[in-house]
Amino acid sequence: MPEFSRRTALAVAALTVPIVLGTAAPALAAPLWHPDPATDGLKAFEGIEADRGNQHPDRKYVVVEGDHYRFNIWKDDRDTTGGGDRQRTESKGMVQSGTTLKMHDGETWTLSYEMYIPGTLHGTSKFTHIFQTKTPATNAGPWVTLDLTRSGSKEMLNARAYANSGSPSIAATDLAPLRNKWITIEWTFTPGSKGKASCVIRNGTGSGAPVAAQGSMSSVNIPDQGDYVRPKWGIYRSVASASSDILDTYLLFRNYSASRK
Repeated sequence: MPEFSRRTALAVAALTVPIVLGTAAPALAAPLWHPDPATDGLKAFEGIEADRGNQHPDRKYVVVEGDHYRFNIWKDDRDTTGGGDRQRTESKGMVQSGTTLKMHDGETWTLSYEMYIPGTLHGTSKFTHIFQTKTPATNAGPWVTLDLTRSGSKEMLNARAYANSGSPSIAATDLAPLRNKWITIEWTFTPGSKGKASCVIRNGTGSGAPVAAQGSMSSVNIPDQGDYVRPKWGIYRSVASASSDILDTYLLFRNYSASRK
């Protein structure tokens, strides 16, 4: 029996492939939260927590700079909590067109943003949260955090299940290569007393940026406690760390996005 030619074989194979005309790939749902700093300003958040004792009324703590938000903090800032042992410049919550978005038990949310960590913002031996999740009605938490940590001379960027026993890492990587550039943080949360959390840290921006660290964890303690889970961004740190690590500094954020599956 004569062999098929290569052209004939390709033609026969093509006939076995179903062809669907006029069908486009389904469009991805638009994110529920996608603030534009230039037009939304600080209305993108439920509020700002900084200098709550009004000790430095001349200072600008959270400001818009073009396409991003700048969070400033000074070495002598002190928060009204903790008896003078900590400082805070944070935004809280997600607001889109006047509506507050709330993460509830059993829902799955994805949050992403780009972040710029300058050389003056150090890892510390005590806590330094640059992202945290809490429950507003009870002020409980933080549940899951993104921390700048230090052990000796080694500084890390560490996504943690902070409220779990031992505050285990979900994903962690060296801080030094991620400084003084825009990087990307991608979270997925399913709130609950035995919830889930995952984090991807990208060394750069865009979907093709290399992954510096990633991980996921189940049985994560991140409950809404009958209210909702609220994310917070900024700098919240103990001043009980080495004074050489508590400097006047800042943190930049842009391209916030949040979606619910």
